Amino acid sequence: MKTLAVILSVFLSSIVLKAQEAEGVTVKVTIENVLSDEGHILASLHSSETFMKGPGLVSLKEKSKAGELSMTFENVKPGTYAIMVMQDANDNQRMDFQDNGMPKESFGMSGNEMAMGPPNFESAKFEVNGEDLEFRIRF
Repeated sequence: MKTLAVILSVFLSSIVLKAQEAEGVTVKVTIENVLSDEGHILASLHSSETFMKGPGLVSLKEKSKAGELSMTFENVKPGTYAIMVMQDANDNQRMDFQDNGMPKESFGMSGNEMAMGPPNFESAKFEVNGEDLEFRIRF
């Protein structure tokens, strides 16, 4: 009887752990063409409601490294999202602009569209369903 109780508790524990793992997916982002080691790389996961309007739903920060580096968003729930990434070279936690309105710091977004004018959610959006995702974003 004790053996049956132990087997049953191990089985139930494994189901609970599997359910916790299945809360969301992993979204891995590889940032290409980082030009310097200055400052930090900031990445944020956005919904249509937060895109270009403030902080993202989830934000990540990594020390800049020239070349390429990866960042990972964990437990992302199903939905429609966009990712914005920038190099905060002077560590002031915001994008700096030149007098003519052009960004001084490198940036990119999912979709990798670099049209003239501000980025838009439609060109950067992607769907999260049940599978892990990987993106490459080029500065």
